[in-house]
Amino acid sequence: MSDDRIILGAAAIPEPDKDWLAAVERLPIASVWQGGHVLPPSQTGEAITRLALMTAWTERVRVGTGVLPLPLYQPVVVAKQLADLDSRSGGRVSVGLGVGGEFRQEFEAVGVPLDERGARTDEAMEVLRLLWRGGPARHRGRFFRLDDVELRPVRPPGAGAPGMRPGGPPLLVSGRKRPAMRRAARLGDGWMPYLVSPDAYARSVRAIEEEAWEAGRDLAGFEWMMYLYCSIRRDGDRARDDVAGFLGSAYGDKPGAMLDRIAPAGTPEEVAARLQQYVDAGVRHFVIAPAAPADTLEVVTLAAREVLPRLSLPVRGGTP
Repeated sequence: MSDDRIILGAAAIPEPDKDWLAAVERLPIASVWQGGHVLPPSQTGEAITRLALMTAWTERVRVGTGVLPLPLYQPVVVAKQLADLDSRSGGRVSVGLGVGGEFRQEFEAVGVPLDERGARTDEAMEVLRLLWRGGPARHRGRFFRLDDVELRPVRPPGAGAPGMRPGGPPLLVSGRKRPAMRRAARLGDGWMPYLVSPDAYARSVRAIEEEAWEAGRDLAGFEWMMYLYCSIRRDGDRARDDVAGFLGSAYGDKPGAMLDRIAPAGTPEEVAARLQQYVDAGVRHFVIAPAAPADTLEVVTLAAREVLPRLSLPVRGGTP
């Protein structure tokens, strides 16, 4: 686990917006994220389309999918799309991915059995890495076959343009259950769960470390992230109302106590205290997802300017 620093990202909710992204790039924000389903019940965008917009509309920050429901996609096409975006952005792309499953109709529409989504995700991650490695690629899997094909990412014009980074973008696994933790430990470059408490995050860290040890994998450089729905306001009651309205309906008749554990809300001081619990549990990169119907830039600004400076790394061995 990296102990170097705590960094902050932001989710471009509800949709990527050029002016919003420009404002975020002026803040001490390291990354911006957006995901999206193919056929959700609401009118929202698609993950790679949104990623392309964020790539074009930013200059400095890392840009990522938060998250891409990978089993819905043919991995060779995704490998090409992401490679080209990484090349065009100067190596700023990251791939938050998950298995999906919230909307059965998506899987039926693209011809992917819902019960295959985990196995397809694992194999798709292998295909992405194989194609991004460069040179002729061969693969014989349960779902995909490659016969000496080669991916050649576009190289942007201009002297010294770096092109796609060696090995391609990092693959950051999202989820909340043990299979997702196993996937992160064995195949991922990082862990980015959502809607989990600090205690649950700490348990996931231990589970991933155990899985990696069993697989003989060194987790040096592994990214410990958290996609965190929250609201931060000068008026703490308004922030709590934001979260209750944004997420409460998903939890039936008992949202209050549950939301308090998994979606911090309140003043900067109150939210900083909650985020410190996640830091103590192992989080080093927060993606702040404003759980609010309006003024989301205020949430991100307060997170960057007033919450982040209050966070500190755990003291270990007498030094921070």
